[in-house]
Amino acid sequence: MASALYQSIEILSRDKGIEPEVVVGAVEDAIALATRKYYKTQENMRGEMDKETGEIRAYVFKTVVEGPEQLEDETNQMTLEAARELAPEVEVGGELRFYKDTSPLGRIAAQMAKQVIFQKVREAERDTVFLEYNHRAGEVLTATVKRLEPMDVIFDLGKAEARMPKREQSRLEQFAVGERVRVVLLRVDRAAKGPQVIVSRAAPALVQNLFQSEVPEIYDGTVSIRAIAREAGERTKIAVMSRDKDVDPVGACVGMKGMRVQSIIRELRGEKIDIIEYSEEITTFAEKALQPAKVSRVSITDLAEKQIEVIVDDTQLSLAIGKKGQNVRLAAKLLQWKIDIKSEEEKRQEVEQQMHAMGGGPTTPVEQITELGETILEKLIAAGITTVEELADMTPEQLEEVPGIGEKTVEKISVAVRHYFGQYEEGEERPVVAAPVVAETASDAEAETSATEEDSMAKTPEELLAEQAGTGEAVEATDVSTEDIEAAEDAASDSDAFSDADTREELIEMNNDAVDELVDQSQETSDEGPDTDGHDRG
Repeated sequence: MASALYQSIEILSRDKGIEPEVVVGAVEDAIALATRKYYKTQENMRGEMDKETGEIRAYVFKTVVEGPEQLEDETNQMTLEAARELAPEVEVGGELRFYKDTSPLGRIAAQMAKQVIFQKVREAERDTVFLEYNHRAGEVLTATVKRLEPMDVIFDLGKAEARMPKREQSRLEQFAVGERVRVVLLRVDRAAKGPQVIVSRAAPALVQNLFQSEVPEIYDGTVSIRAIAREAGERTKIAVMSRDKDVDPVGACVGMKGMRVQSIIRELRGEKIDIIEYSEEITTFAEKALQPAKVSRVSITDLAEKQIEVIVDDTQLSLAIGKKGQNVRLAAKLLQWKIDIKSEEEKRQEVEQQMHAMGGGPTTPVEQITELGETILEKLIAAGITTVEELADMTPEQLEEVPGIGEKTVEKISVAVRHYFGQYEEGEERPVVAAPVVAETASDAEAETSATEEDSMAKTPEELLAEQAGTGEAVEATDVSTEDIEAAEDAASDSDAFSDADTREELIEMNNDAVDELVDQSQETSDEGPDTDGHDRG
């Protein structure tokens, strides 16, 4: 029958989860250390415990060598001749024991033995915990909340304690002491105070285990989980695939009226879960991964770097990106590809810039628009608008922001730009209304041009119309010319910087434009209109 001491050792071993031999070895080492300390000797010493009686003894042992030549340590060795005087049957390499009296050992020796026993038991316990959980990384365990710390949660796994750091917790979850929850074993850390078991509630393996528990098709292998991307407490995307064409993988995971997925959501404290169907085609898989946003098209931009470009409608861009980029970030984790997401408008602008760069960029000076006066050109150049292409790309609102440019001037600039590009498209130059007669000298030509302009200012619109068109429709010309003159006056009044000379030039140009228009109308009337007798010409 075992002694009372050995029975206590067995109880301690069961509580700590270690073998009784480990505790017995710790007791023997402790008594040997205390005895050596008491006798102040450097001899080799061991302890011995009798399981039946519970007696603990300490002894010194010496190794037997053949002769004096082999004797290196007289304290722990002895020759064969001297050993046979004590034990005739001893051989070379054997040991002789010399027991020490342990009865004089006092309280200090007992305290030292106690510390040694506790240290050995603690080391054995650490080794047991490490060997028990080190190979179980990724496994889902059921644990009980033992205590709550300011940042961490401590769980009781049965044989050891586990710690869940703040980064491995879900922001939606709150725990109570004694509550039983499922956790994922991440790793076992060897620390100075012993191995620490680290568990998590934020790992994707927890969601996978929950689906295996709730969905029979996943448990039996009909439906497989191909990829999971999770942000704990926010959203999880899970891609599933069916090995049976008659089984809908998404419907199997959702369950009738969403019963299966709702139970998982309750376990995760309300975390959102997106279940999508897995596809081997990366473009199709990307479209499904970005749900609920609708994708216009997907293209692979870099196969080696695993990068794709996703184009969505302008109204779907914010939905595809998600709150703080969460939707596209989870989709990238699910695909294991880099995703560059753009709207239709951004893609169009990018293509236009590329085509613009290939064409060499804008190079036509804004001074080429001859219909604009020098004052308007100076204002545009002062505002940094130096090319025709840049001016054509500006909106009316942007033009009105330029100092000295009003609403009437904006209309004039728009017409001038349109006429300018019309010349290049048709390959024709704008005709000059009041072209000066070729003179013998440059000064005569300038004088004649000035006189022509003064005469035009002095004449009424009816007289100008009669001279240019040679028709009698002066009443109609009066109406048109008056409107054009008023428009020119409004354009001049948009800025105080216009001089009187500029105003006169603009009035002349606008009047000439009206005359040209009426001449064209008159010619069309004379060429295409009916004869006086009512018959069509031709």
